Amino acid sequence: MPKQHESTFDKILVANRGEIACRVMRTARRMGIRTVAVYSDADADAVFVREADEAVRVGPAASTESYLNIDAIMQAIRTTGAQAVHPGYGFLSENAKFVKELDAAGVAFIGPREHALAAMGDKIQSKIIAQQAGVNTIPGYNGVVRDSDHAVEIAEEVGYPVMLKASAGGGGKGMRVAHSAAEVREGFQLAADEAASSFGDRRLLVERFIEEPRHIEIQILADGQGNVLWLPERECSIQRRNQKVIEEAPSTHLDAATRKRMGEQAVALARSVGYNSAGTVEFLVDKHRNFYFLEMNTRLQVEHPITELITGMDLVEEMIRSAAGLPLTTTRQADVRMDGWAIEARVYAENPDKFLPSIGTLARYREPTATSNNTDVVRCDSGVAEGSEISVYYDPMISKLSAHGPTRSAAITALCGALDKYLITGVTHNIPLLREVLASTAFGAGRTPTSFLAEHYPHGFKGHRLDNESAPQLAAATAALQFVRQARDANGNGKQRIHQTEYALVLPQLQDDGSVIRHDARVKLELKSPNLSLHGANGFGAKVAYADQKETEVDLTVTWDVDQPFVTASFSGINQTSQHSLLFLAPLPLGMRVQFRGTKFDIDVLTPEQRELSRFMQEKEQVDTSRLVLAPMPGTIVSVAVKVGDAVAEGAQVAVVEAMKMQNVLRAPRAGIVKAVHVVPGATVAGEDVLVELSDE
Repeated sequence: MPKQHESTFDKILVANRGEIACRVMRTARRMGIRTVAVYSDADADAVFVREADEAVRVGPAASTESYLNIDAIMQAIRTTGAQAVHPGYGFLSENAKFVKELDAAGVAFIGPREHALAAMGDKIQSKIIAQQAGVNTIPGYNGVVRDSDHAVEIAEEVGYPVMLKASAGGGGKGMRVAHSAAEVREGFQLAADEAASSFGDRRLLVERFIEEPRHIEIQILADGQGNVLWLPERECSIQRRNQKVIEEAPSTHLDAATRKRMGEQAVALARSVGYNSAGTVEFLVDKHRNFYFLEMNTRLQVEHPITELITGMDLVEEMIRSAAGLPLTTTRQADVRMDGWAIEARVYAENPDKFLPSIGTLARYREPTATSNNTDVVRCDSGVAEGSEISVYYDPMISKLSAHGPTRSAAITALCGALDKYLITGVTHNIPLLREVLASTAFGAGRTPTSFLAEHYPHGFKGHRLDNESAPQLAAATAALQFVRQARDANGNGKQRIHQTEYALVLPQLQDDGSVIRHDARVKLELKSPNLSLHGANGFGAKVAYADQKETEVDLTVTWDVDQPFVTASFSGINQTSQHSLLFLAPLPLGMRVQFRGTKFDIDVLTPEQRELSRFMQEKEQVDTSRLVLAPMPGTIVSVAVKVGDAVAEGAQVAVVEAMKMQNVLRAPRAGIVKAVHVVPGATVAGEDVLVELSDE
């Protein structure tokens, strides 16, 4: 907490939206500072608008006309009398022109000064500065790449593979890896288009791609009085499409000596440009712990909560103090602590199979309860509520879910437990992927190169694969849930006269090719206590036979609350004692939809007699879509690469669709002749729209 005599600002305008706007407002409120929100038409009813003391409309839904509209935001500052602006991340957070206008208006920017932001916000210039400051850098070309021919020329000189990436901005936008001249030419156009769409700047740089790298970053804090600190590292190696998915602090890969060297180089870089406020120096680290400067993010990072959890510092407060001319709350490097372990999972509205965004309304939304006890902490940073819209106009991140524990294992367990109780319906989300990665043997062992997702899910992520441990658990917990629900519906007081019953379940098993195999499971269930409790623990014994495997005995302690949509089951009898939550999502005509270990399962729950009769039902014939190119999400057609009559090979580029500022290449699912093209560049499409049809002849 700031001291009583240390005044900062009376009113801050937050030039951002969503969860980061809510996050900044939370600290400002604690410091006694009033806040102003700016919002687009799409966000008029958003949570962050309601949480602010004042709110000002700045334009239509498109970010270029609202959150990137400097004139409109400057007018909002004048109207409200805000003394300072916190930019969050993205949008104008690294825009030197915006900072220059704030300086001219006498309004404080809660971030670095304009000259430091301009120097480090440009990847080409920052690499030159880093070399001059004695920071290890990646081999590459330090000038502006003129065109695709020039990019190929550089790549041939540097050596493949190479990384093409936007000079301005970050967040994975405008980045492509190329292994050949052909890939450089294709990637150059895509990366340049993304960079222009996201940052208004088409410039790219080319550098050697470090193989099997770890993405590890150092958080720095600086004030205007010469104090510069480095904080313990964050590892951000679990990524999709160059965007971070899971982050942790500290890293399993670093030793104390490497951590210290990286921290000292980060501080040297910050001092070389007179840096103030929060910033992050990102490095690629190879398997031998050689590290190379990647870029400097001159803003608050999405993953800052895990640094706060292990250091006990509030980074937003430190930024506000620095902007107000006050020293950091901690000014000695020796006083920076590293306590325990913290992991953050970014919860996105997207299809985790292909990492494509999903839009829609959050029909049901319930966050896991934030907890803080003597050992574990669970924290959820979000800016949504039930009924909120996930819009095509903005990044599809729903929240940042973080957990802290005394050890890495404790943090993983706490985060898995929180994900199990996270209820989201109305949009597709990536909780299944997050939960599976965290529980994987490789992640538990700290084997997390940036290629992690591609290596472990080469055919795309299909959800949790049931095995001889998890399948009996799912079957037993589902049967117990059905037992409790039937008792609740039959008799509201929870009295249950039947203590034994048997269910025939059908559990789906998704294959790599997208097909589903359904396995039978028989559960003989016995209630161990005389009466069933609807608001407490119930003991069950279950005998489970799954997919013709040997019958397994499972003891369950099940907690079910009629006011909560999940059942928490403690299992024993399968390898070891464990605890999982089964989240009830919806009733189905012959069973229920549940979420188990993060993945959704549609399970038939039948009596043995019903199961026997169901075998005579004819299955619905599946529609063949192998000759169709479908829109994977709502978006805008950027280009169409084929016309009627063209012969295309499997995997050939057919079209490019842009959604949420990402360029998505759509490829032919098979070889064939183009029979019909239903779209033109500039057309708006919905998810699953047919774009191109193929024929065999």
